[in-house]
Amino acid sequence: MRTSAQVRARRLALVSMAALGAVALSACGVARSGPGGAAGGTTSATTTVSAASSASSAAASSAQSGHAATTGATASSPVTGATGVAGGGPVPAGFAATSVTFVSVDEAFVLGTAPCAHAPCTSIVRTLDRGASWAGMPAPIVPLGSPYNFTSQAAAWGIRFASPRQGFVFGNGLWATTDGGEHWSAAVSPPGGVIIDLEVIDGQLLALTDVCSTQSGCAQGQTLERSPLSGGPWSLVTRVSDSRLIATQARVAAVLDGGSVVVTEDGGLTSATNVTPCDSPAAAGSAVAVTGPGSLALLCAGSAAMGSVVKTLYVSDDLGATWVKAGTPPFGGDPLGISGGTTARPVVAAASGASWLYYSPDGGARWLVAFEKGDGGAGFNDLGFTTTADGVAVYGPVYQNGNAYGMPGKLLLTSDGGASWTQAKF
Repeated sequence: MRTSAQVRARRLALVSMAALGAVALSACGVARSGPGGAAGGTTSATTTVSAASSASSAAASSAQSGHAATTGATASSPVTGATGVAGGGPVPAGFAATSVTFVSVDEAFVLGTAPCAHAPCTSIVRTLDRGASWAGMPAPIVPLGSPYNFTSQAAAWGIRFASPRQGFVFGNGLWATTDGGEHWSAAVSPPGGVIIDLEVIDGQLLALTDVCSTQSGCAQGQTLERSPLSGGPWSLVTRVSDSRLIATQARVAAVLDGGSVVVTEDGGLTSATNVTPCDSPAAAGSAVAVTGPGSLALLCAGSAAMGSVVKTLYVSDDLGATWVKAGTPPFGGDPLGISGGTTARPVVAAASGASWLYYSPDGGARWLVAFEKGDGGAGFNDLGFTTTADGVAVYGPVYQNGNAYGMPGKLLLTSDGGASWTQAKF
């Protein structure tokens, strides 16, 4: 049986060869989501991008930066349909999302792309009112990419903000801002290897890194590293096997390591490793979620057939020291990840011939289809919760410059713990 990580890797590799109907990957809780020569940190000297303080100034800089937020605009002809949020410019026509990060219930930054005349077409948009309005922001001058369709050139596939001013874009390199995304520069001290996932927790940056090459792709063994958010060198937390995301919530972070889960409550300064109940090929660990200060939810997968997989949910109220079987999510789809504002209301993402978000209102006993699209398996990225009720996911994340293959790239929001999802309009 293929593991969830293997399924994910194959799905992302196919993105470059197929349109929307092809299988694509997904991932803050989900398979993140959901990215020649060995990589070793930043691979390019990226130029700092100046802020676009208005539609006109953003348009004027378009030809110089290639920033997607200014696609097709001139100083006298701003982008049609631009929205207004103080401190930003217009949202690019056709913007499609790759990754999302919330710094409060209402404020979020979204990394994505849109068709543009001068590549790279990478763009960032920001909301201050939970998606009611958006503004275009500068982005690092680097194309979108994926660790599962690896090239040696610098590429980005994720965004995380620690505060409204301090943020990071990551991928085959690391870029940082300290002024809310108005300017970006290559990190002075990036971690070693390609950054599969990055999270901010308890005053630390946690990075899940891998060694990748154009010949053999990314290895199954990853490294979990940490660095003080204030800056400084990266230190080894632990080595893990076949992991693809860092789950965080309530000052707790968790990473799967084969048949175990590694948990830290202090940003990686110390960690503990506990065995999971799905530690055999017949029931491999698929994804883990932190659902509270002391609680975890674990998705095990086994017995795959024709795009459907047996999924089993386990929960723990002591950070993995003991586990209890909680239920069986629906059979349809390869499991991509799990999240939840609480253990009582888990959400599972899956995709094969379609894309699903499954929701349980009672801790796993019953399951409902909260979201479904018959799209050939566009998948999800960055499924996560900012409160017990408020959650987010990127549906059909885009990993190609300018969204060349027309992935949905939609931002989904929930305010009822995952029972229903609405699409934000950029």
